[in-house]
Amino acid sequence: MNTPKISLIFMLAITMFLIFPTMNLSMTNTSTFIEWEITTLSTCPITFPLIMDPVGMMFSLIVCVISSSVLMFSLFYMGSDPTKSRFTIMIILFVASMNLLIFIPNLITLLLGWDGLGITSFALVIYYQNKKSLSAGMLTVMSNRIGDITILLAIALTLNQGHWNIMSMWQNPMSFYITMCILIAAMTKSAQIPFSAWLPAAMAAPTPVSALVHSSTLVTAGVFILIRFFYFLSQNELFTKSLLFISIFTTLMAGMAANMENDLKKIIALSTLSQLGVMMMSLALSMPLLALFHLLTHALFKALLFVAAGTIIHSNMNTQDIRHMGNLWSQLPITCIHLNIANLSLCGAPFLSGFYSKDIILENLLFKETNMFMILIMIMATGLTSAYSLRLSLMTLADHMKNPSLHQNSIELNKSSIPMSVLSLFAITFGYMIQKSQMMFYSTILLSSLYKSIVMIIIMLGLWMGYYMFLLSKTPTKNSSLYSFLASMWFMPDISSQGSMYLSMKNLKTFSKSLDQGWIETSLSQIIHLSTKKMILINYQILSSTINMFPILLLTTVFIQMFIM
Repeated sequence: MNTPKISLIFMLAITMFLIFPTMNLSMTNTSTFIEWEITTLSTCPITFPLIMDPVGMMFSLIVCVISSSVLMFSLFYMGSDPTKSRFTIMIILFVASMNLLIFIPNLITLLLGWDGLGITSFALVIYYQNKKSLSAGMLTVMSNRIGDITILLAIALTLNQGHWNIMSMWQNPMSFYITMCILIAAMTKSAQIPFSAWLPAAMAAPTPVSALVHSSTLVTAGVFILIRFFYFLSQNELFTKSLLFISIFTTLMAGMAANMENDLKKIIALSTLSQLGVMMMSLALSMPLLALFHLLTHALFKALLFVAAGTIIHSNMNTQDIRHMGNLWSQLPITCIHLNIANLSLCGAPFLSGFYSKDIILENLLFKETNMFMILIMIMATGLTSAYSLRLSLMTLADHMKNPSLHQNSIELNKSSIPMSVLSLFAITFGYMIQKSQMMFYSTILLSSLYKSIVMIIIMLGLWMGYYMFLLSKTPTKNSSLYSFLASMWFMPDISSQGSMYLSMKNLKTFSKSLDQGWIETSLSQIIHLSTKKMILINYQILSSTINMFPILLLTTVFIQMFIM
């Protein structure tokens, strides 16, 4: 049985099936709510609800389109893997978990999709069985378990409502705590500060998994549940303020780290982190539909970026370091075209999908009453996005060749060009089509000519900075403390893994050196030696005296016996 091909046909069939219901619900702007009551706990019914609305159907369709393309790409990328059938089954379970998360608005049954994503992502991250993959998988699953715990706390706090459907929940004394629990859960899933370390670490998974995780499934789950439950969550003022602060600094941190990174997949992962910050920022500015719009467009061009990067890695003898690449234009021209389309869409280049969503979010940021400091940081982060995109393109495509020939069998390249072409078509046209066909993505903005041109000016300045970073990479420089701070995501991986146990381990090390390898080693051993020696001498003396007294005692006993008789 050819499991990968059967799975691909199955996913394509589901994608085709979803097209017409999605169009119907979007055009009529209607929703369908189905609820199955499983049992009743006291007076609280345990139900399994499903909601089919334009938001969920549109996102599910995008997930299935990307999954079909990724499965097609994995036929090429995982072709020589002996366990590719197991890999394909895990991908299908991963996509099924995401779809459960999309269509279920109930906190209890939402755990089916939420925990399903966590378990299958752990299994996929540790797919390559080595120490690096295992440590990355452990960091991923432990970070996400924090979100699982807060979801369980939210379920417990919601008990007084008599139901667990957040879409129809009213304000109560526990609303603040419920909101904070769901916010922390979304932050762990979408890798916002301080839970950002697991996202680049998850690059230990195969590239098809990365294409799914970082485009439309795991990392977008946090953003999507905030969109789904936004009208309940936004009634808490602290929710929007804290989310704005966290999201903007996450975008800035990811942009800085991506400009210092040399691993191809990690650069793309950090670009995902920066775009997740943009989506969270639009939610903090009370623009959930624009966050959804950027979520959809980002999913398409990010999947394209990963598929193109996977083709480059596969054709470059599995090398991911961009310092070892160069002159790929002459070796992989089709792949390079697709990579540049995705990169330009990521930058927000005019008339590509990313432009229609990203530009309108940034213009709303300038239009709304927002803290000027936050606006400046976000503008800086936008420039950094253009910088690392151009640096990536120049170092991999335009620089001179640094490795042996990258030529591969043309049949293999053709297998990967089909999913790339499909995703490129969406990355070019999807933003325009959706904005023109869906009124819910329109936004009225009144800006002066100067403010209107700020976004494009920042993009151009970012491109100039990217070219400067490319030239800087050609000259060897000594790593400074600032470089280490920026390249390591503000030391976030160290804080997330070793940082939590640094103090206790340091105390244990000091204790061990002072006692076990210190004065106990010298002093106590000498004390024990002298004490033992003294005890032996005392025992010897007692024994000697006992031996000397024995004849006397014997004679005395005999004499007494004779006297008595």
